[in-house]
This record gives sequence, C-alpha cells and structure tokens, in this order.
Amino acid sequence: MCLYASSLQVFRQLIRHQSTDTSLILERSINRVQLLGRVGQDPVMRQVEGRNPVTIFSMATNEMWRSGDVETSPAGDVSQKTTWHRVSIFKPGLRDVAYQYVKKGSRVLVEGKLDYGEYVDKNNVRRQATTIIADNIVFLSDNIRGRDQ
Repeated sequence: MCLYASSLQVFRQLIRHQSTDTSLILERSINRVQLLGRVGQDPVMRQVEGRNPVTIFSMATNEMWRSGDVETSPAGDVSQKTTWHRVSIFKPGLRDVAYQYVKKGSRVLVEGKLDYGEYVDKNNVRRQATTIIADNIVFLSDNIRGRDQ
C-alpha cells in the first residue's frame, strides 16, 4: 500500500503541476451584447477579396435622463444622448435576411459580441473601430424592407 500511496501522491502533484500551466487552462469568458434601438441606414453588403460577404448597418441607441432634483421639480429638463453602433453580420442566413429586410428607421433588437479592430482611412490615418458582430436580430417594427418591394 505504501507504494500505491506514494504513486498516487506523485500523480496528484503531476496533475496539479500540469493544470497550473497557463497554456492548458481553458477559462470560460463571456463577450455578449444586446442593443435595442433604431437602424440608422439601409444595410449594405460588402465583400473583401477571398472572404465571405458581410452585411453592415448603423444603429442608434438612446439614453435619457432628467436633470435637476426630481423630488422638488418632477418636470425637470429631459436630456438625451444618442450613441451610434456599427453592426456587422457574417452568419450566412442572418446576413441575407438582414440585407433584404432591415430598413432605415426599423426598430430592432441585435444580439452579438463586441469586436475591436483597426483600419486605415482614406487619408492613411490608422483608426480604431468597435463593431457589434450580430448573431441574432429580432424585428420589432412593421416598417421592414422587402414587403412592398
């Protein structure tokens, strides 16, 4: 039994050592975003050489708040901030449906993940871009393209 116990102890140390190796640890993480807002432009479909097409559109979300003391002045001034987001869709079925049916002004719920990248603009200036890579779109308004076209 002594040989078995010492072998088991060595085995546990080996497993413990290997499991602390950062290349072997698979840690779960989440990159998830949901946006509810209105489409700012009709979608465009682009294709870069050698890559699958992508459907792209902009989307606005609004944040509203009252300024001043709400308890003493319930009317208060309402302020609003609009944030614009770039939405890209690579998933073939969703990409085609979005291109066909999404329309400027449509109210949609977009689910996906954040992606950060860089590009060089037309003046050769390096810029950073944040994009929502959509994997689901829920249409929340009736004004969608394609019905009467």
